[in-house]
Amino acid sequence: MNYTSELRKFITSQYLYSAVRIALAIVIPSMVLAYFGLLKEYFLFPLGTSFVGLTDMAGPFIRRRNALAVAVCTFTFVAALGMASHGLLPLAYLEIIIIGIFFSMIGVYGQRLAAVGGLTLVVFSIFIDGNLSGDRPLKDLLIFTAGCIWFLLIFLVVSRLQPYKLASQMIGENYLQLAEYLKIKAKFYGQGARIDDLYREVIAHQVVIKNLQEETREVVFKTRTIVNESTTTSRLLMLMFLNSVDLFEKLFTSDQDYRKIHESFDDAEILQEIQSYLLLLSEEISNIGIALQGGVKSRPLHPFVTQLEELHEKYFDLRNRELNAGTLESFMALRLILARVKDVSEDVSVIYKVFTQDLRNAKSLSTGLDFDKFVPKQERLNIGVLLNNLSLKSAHFRHAVRITCALLLGYTIAKLSFLNIGHSYWILITIIAIMRPAYSTTKYRNLLRLYGTVAGAVAAYIILIFVTNEAILLTVLFTSMILCFALLKEKYAWAVFFMTLYIFITFNFLNPGNVNLLFKDRILDTLIAGLIAFLVSYFVLPVWEHTQNVDLMKKSTAANIRYFQTVINKIRQVGEVNDENYRLQRKEAIISLANLSDNFQRMLSDPKNRQKQLESLHQFVTTAHLLTAYTASLAQYNSTDDGFPEIDTETWKLKITGELNRILSLLNNDEQDEDSIAHSRLKPHGTVDELIEKRKSEISEHEFYDNRDPNRITRLTVLSSISEILELIFDVVHEQRKVTEQYSRLQIESAS
Repeated sequence: MNYTSELRKFITSQYLYSAVRIALAIVIPSMVLAYFGLLKEYFLFPLGTSFVGLTDMAGPFIRRRNALAVAVCTFTFVAALGMASHGLLPLAYLEIIIIGIFFSMIGVYGQRLAAVGGLTLVVFSIFIDGNLSGDRPLKDLLIFTAGCIWFLLIFLVVSRLQPYKLASQMIGENYLQLAEYLKIKAKFYGQGARIDDLYREVIAHQVVIKNLQEETREVVFKTRTIVNESTTTSRLLMLMFLNSVDLFEKLFTSDQDYRKIHESFDDAEILQEIQSYLLLLSEEISNIGIALQGGVKSRPLHPFVTQLEELHEKYFDLRNRELNAGTLESFMALRLILARVKDVSEDVSVIYKVFTQDLRNAKSLSTGLDFDKFVPKQERLNIGVLLNNLSLKSAHFRHAVRITCALLLGYTIAKLSFLNIGHSYWILITIIAIMRPAYSTTKYRNLLRLYGTVAGAVAAYIILIFVTNEAILLTVLFTSMILCFALLKEKYAWAVFFMTLYIFITFNFLNPGNVNLLFKDRILDTLIAGLIAFLVSYFVLPVWEHTQNVDLMKKSTAANIRYFQTVINKIRQVGEVNDENYRLQRKEAIISLANLSDNFQRMLSDPKNRQKQLESLHQFVTTAHLLTAYTASLAQYNSTDDGFPEIDTETWKLKITGELNRILSLLNNDEQDEDSIAHSRLKPHGTVDELIEKRKSEISEHEFYDNRDPNRITRLTVLSSISEILELIFDVVHEQRKVTEQYSRLQIESAS
């Protein structure tokens, strides 16, 4: 591992940048208050700042600003309610039910309001306990509200000073994830490659890239200064993001029959050479990402263009030694692999060129795309959407009921006098932090929360026992706060570890000498909350991942049908396939695949008795991945004027689409259409096999020329590749149809 590169990634990331902003917004007023001896009295000011800061999610400026404004209002409202109901148990229980349901349900309007709703519940939990509010509730409420508004003002100022910062960091992160993706793809060429395990890694990482691309799309396409203003920076960022999407497709399309490649070339060194070169390219892509995150220009780390030429020379030397009639098709496949590698290398060269040159002609970077079509659809704030989800059929409503039940149970336990819990609101906060709509995610976060809390409590206990110097403790506090906010999204256990550290040190400053009580309360509250979250998630209206499978399988299949038809029409030159429509179909196919894969990964954490038809689903996900990847590989071929008459593309289109329609019929429990069955049994005719046999005869008769042009790919090689990809697509679809038949049969048997 390159630790210097990893450190640069973290230092320039949006997470650290955001964490430092939140931490400074908290610490600066705290230090001012501490200087005047007012921190203990005005402690609710930095507390309000921290809560509003945590609701700030990446996105367009307007949505972030509106969400922060909503957070200020809702936090003030529930804080007032909590103070009013303190000591009145019947009223407190009624408020928990109403507020718990409502603020859990607003997640129907998207992740941004879901975050606001969750933190609103946290604020309510703190104030209903009464430990942090004094004898003057109105003054405390005003102090807390002022702290909330303070962060909103900080956000408005920073956003005005650095309007492109977030977009640049997110686009940079896209390149960093692409670099990691290429590292995984490089492993396929290593000796002893475990193909099935690597496919699982690839599919899991595609989910990460898909989620990040969706978030970045929203930021880039919905930020007015990027889309509407003709500045060099805005157009450059737009182009860099679109290039990252295209680069992902090229990496995605590099799937091959790896077992066959290893059988042919394992004894040669060429596969290891390809692996080394791909790892080098991943370093270059990572370098671009770090530079974008840091807002600086970057130059290539290696002379990769020269090294690509050397790789081609090694291929030509190997071909000269071992090409014969028996190895012709293997060398054709290897030649196309090198062509794909060359395409990626050229993309990296172009990105460097665009990124580093003086773009005074920025207007030439216009993409001509209708950006609105590429942005994830956002639910409008329509009361009807909320009312329609007030049903047990709604996953949002079921989650709201679960979290409300857990809060009621947690609040009841916290009030049991014999437990003598000193910070009872920690139970409620931990429940809110752990519980998620999916049981699998709740279970996972439960364990991470426990590990992080125990480790953090032990570390904090040791620090507070042996360190008395206030300067050192403040340094640890500030550092822990930054690391907590920076790691909250990606490394939850570590975030909880640092959160526990800064909470212990903060309480020690406010009330010195209580470290033993803090340690006991923190561990006990986490254990109680974890147990409640687990029991409620398992027994109260659980939503198991297997119930989502069929819908996601349908969406993936339908998206793949549209994507394949768009690509095959492009190859056949049928109708006009414009670039925008092609990009949309590609986007939908990859998103549908990632959603299906993500659901499968979560299903692995469900109880064993809830992992229904796991093996069949795994096979379906794998074949769906291969289908999308092979279709994307097919899309790399630009049609000639004659539309490849050597290949019977019309029959292949009917045959593959017919098989895919049969899969949809099985998933819909419909009778299979007779036309689809007939189409799936068609026999394509073409002359590619005859041309290959003719070429083999020529090679046997020593008609071979040592042409070392890396840009030259023979028409026969292209025809052979297209024909092989179409065969692979049908084989994969045929296998998927058999898997779907088995899955549907098991579904019917389990239902009866």
